[in-house]
Amino acid sequence: MHVTSEQRLDDGVLEREFTLGEIPGLLWTPASASASAPAPLILLGHPPLGLRRMYPRLVDRARNAAADGFASATIELPGSGDRPRWPAVEQARADMRRAMEAGEPVGDEIVDALVLPLVDKVVPEWQAALDVLLAMPEIGGPVGYSGGVMSIGVRLAVVEPRISAAVLFAGSLVPRVMFEEARRVTIPLHVLLQWDDEGNDRQTALDLFDAFGSEEKSLNANMGGHTGVPQFAGDAAGQFFTRHLK
Repeated sequence: MHVTSEQRLDDGVLEREFTLGEIPGLLWTPASASASAPAPLILLGHPPLGLRRMYPRLVDRARNAAADGFASATIELPGSGDRPRWPAVEQARADMRRAMEAGEPVGDEIVDALVLPLVDKVVPEWQAALDVLLAMPEIGGPVGYSGGVMSIGVRLAVVEPRISAAVLFAGSLVPRVMFEEARRVTIPLHVLLQWDDEGNDRQTALDLFDAFGSEEKSLNANMGGHTGVPQFAGDAAGQFFTRHLK
């Protein structure tokens, strides 16, 4: 990992930009983190819109995590931001937009072409990032995952034993095959669902929640659209991580 810049935010959080090979990323650590008191780590998932565009929301989530004593990190998704274009996935996005603009359902073939290659590529990248991040003296386990793309969180929960708990944001298109993977998830889960999310099939989100194999799983559903998550719902997610990562 190569740190390309760092700055101390006004609340004492240390923000570092880094690259892991060709992959850009961001790391935030609370002022309290040290080799003698390493901070647990939360991986911040996000949609494939690019880190620059997502930065205001990511840094807000990172500040909230730091206030609870957690470090947090994120990486640029394949085909997004400054990473090389991904023509196959771009075509799937175009097909999805065309279907939505025509008022047609987004078929399983489009969903699979859009989501599954992304999951297959980025999950090993997240695992490589974890190898490096957990080797830093001021960061320790356990590890949580927070955010979307929901299918990425599901796959990580299945294959990555270092992740002990996850907060998943409902709202992503979910391939049918992910329901089988969801049944293999056993870690504690907290799912955030915006009831009136214009980009989310509510019933699919409820069906996926039902499929999760975790003995401890909770669903926090609130009225409102995709970006209308109330502050108290974010606070509940923070309390969930405090219970399971400290």
